[in-house]
Amino acid sequence: MPKIESFEKHSDEYDQWFDDHGELYAAELEVLRQLIPLDAKGLEVGAGSGKFAAPLGIKIGVEPSEKMACKARARGVTIIPGVAESLPFPEDCFDFVLMVTTLCFVDDPLKTFSEIFRVLRSAGEIIIGFVDRESELGQQYFETKASSRFYCDATFFSAYEVQKHLQAAGFEITKTLQTLIHGEAPSLILDGFGRGAFVAIKAEKVVREQGMHGVAERRG
Repeated sequence: MPKIESFEKHSDEYDQWFDDHGELYAAELEVLRQLIPLDAKGLEVGAGSGKFAAPLGIKIGVEPSEKMACKARARGVTIIPGVAESLPFPEDCFDFVLMVTTLCFVDDPLKTFSEIFRVLRSAGEIIIGFVDRESELGQQYFETKASSRFYCDATFFSAYEVQKHLQAAGFEITKTLQTLIHGEAPSLILDGFGRGAFVAIKAEKVVREQGMHGVAERRG
């Protein structure tokens, strides 16, 4: 079951966070922008109110909350109702898929990544942005989630766990960036993970074909 009740009731409050935390929002946008391929057909899974899809030039999104979808459509994003574990698209139709702070709300992370793998073209890429559970902010969210309007039903993941789920679905990690580093300017972006509260991972769809001489990898 999609965890949308809080977003249906409090969509305005959700959007207000971005207005109240402009520097943090700008840092998250920038780290994602550095990973998104140019001139490519993209999809955002869990597009919410379009606060990432719209400024990043992504025209299509999937979102189960109608209240959030209405806001995204007003920002110029075409929203199709659906959930991450069962994407309403045929195979091999997108160059990249974006997910931002959505993984913590899905029912099945591996099935989600497998569905994204399915709808990506050969050598297509997934870009996933999330709050690292092992970061200071991630620990705060985890410890206070029972009283949080939006995160009470969330399952937070460490960067290592996200990488393992991606690899299990057939992806190859190609780039990891981090930002919102404690004690540093919000605009600072570093490679890897372990210091930043917000982590963005890019991974490539690798198709493994079984032939007479074993398994061969095909990227494009």
